[in-house]
Amino acid sequence: MLDQPQTDPDVTETLRIERGICHVMFAYDAARSIDLDAAERRIHETSARQTLRHKRRAPSYLEYRPPPLRVTHRSGDLEIGSFSTRPNVELLLYDFGAVAVNYSIELSSSFDQLLPLSEQLYDNALLLSDSRKRIDEVLATIGEAATQPQVAPMVEDYVVFHIESLSRPFGAPHLQDFYGRQVAQILRAENRPLSDQEVEDALSATLSYGVDDVVIIDWNAALIVDREGEDIREVLQFANVELLEMRHLDHRLSWALDRSYETLLKRPAGLRRKLGRYGAELRAIGEWQVDNATLFEGVNNALKLLGDQYLARAYRLVSRRFHLDDWDAGILRKLQTLESIYKTVSDQATTRRMEVLEWVIIILFLVSIGLEVLRLRFP
Repeated sequence: MLDQPQTDPDVTETLRIERGICHVMFAYDAARSIDLDAAERRIHETSARQTLRHKRRAPSYLEYRPPPLRVTHRSGDLEIGSFSTRPNVELLLYDFGAVAVNYSIELSSSFDQLLPLSEQLYDNALLLSDSRKRIDEVLATIGEAATQPQVAPMVEDYVVFHIESLSRPFGAPHLQDFYGRQVAQILRAENRPLSDQEVEDALSATLSYGVDDVVIIDWNAALIVDREGEDIREVLQFANVELLEMRHLDHRLSWALDRSYETLLKRPAGLRRKLGRYGAELRAIGEWQVDNATLFEGVNNALKLLGDQYLARAYRLVSRRFHLDDWDAGILRKLQTLESIYKTVSDQATTRRMEVLEWVIIILFLVSIGLEVLRLRFP
């Protein structure tokens, strides 16, 4: 358990952020898939393919597969309390149909101001509305490069406070010992004092590469104190997109399972309707299987970090925070259930066809007997 709040004995003035950026991320599922090459040709704004920038030692082949398309939009400043966003809004388009919108806010103020900013950013209606407008604009621009464009109603937002330098440098233990409760409130966007258990949970996912850097990852926000933290931010952004896609995929599979269960319960009258129903419903269930399995594989194989242990550790931490393994397990169970329903419907269709074939054979046999009787009676 954490002790009572401590006071930094070296503090003679308020801790200040000399240089930093707050990244506010929104993730949407915008299409079934996006042809990134075609989209790049259609976009007139500044755009470039993105790969992870490794500023620590790491193999050069670590990157997205395929790399998302980065698009920069210029817009007016958006006021967030006493802060305002930068004029550039960054969008990342992924080939599996997701689009991430990233707003940046300059941080050059007292460390105490992060809590009011965090509270303002929690479910911020202004940024949410503006991000949705950006998605609609980019979909209109890329046109046919997006297959079946339709923005899903659900959205995942995440905030990353990236501090490059403070007025007094200190390591991770110092930050947690003397500012742990304050950091926990910032990560949870909670103005009320938090309990020891809540503070301990908020600070439990902590990562450090050197003695003067730290990353603290929570479910709503993360704090990065590092002069070189862009690679960690990219991992956090992709994890937020992955969470969005897992939620979206889980919703789609639930809908597909409900429809499939209805298929099993239907008992249409008429031989022709029965035979036609099985063919159409098997095709529909098969399409749901393929679409969802393709999206699941596309998201899970988009980013590989096995060659960089530091980034892999960061990804494992954020995965646990977002419960991505639980989402994966639930989705795999639903895919298996959909497969079993497909097999059941297929078996029903096969049984029905065999029954029809048996009846046809019986009828032909009876007809042949009747013809033979008629031939004998009326030679």
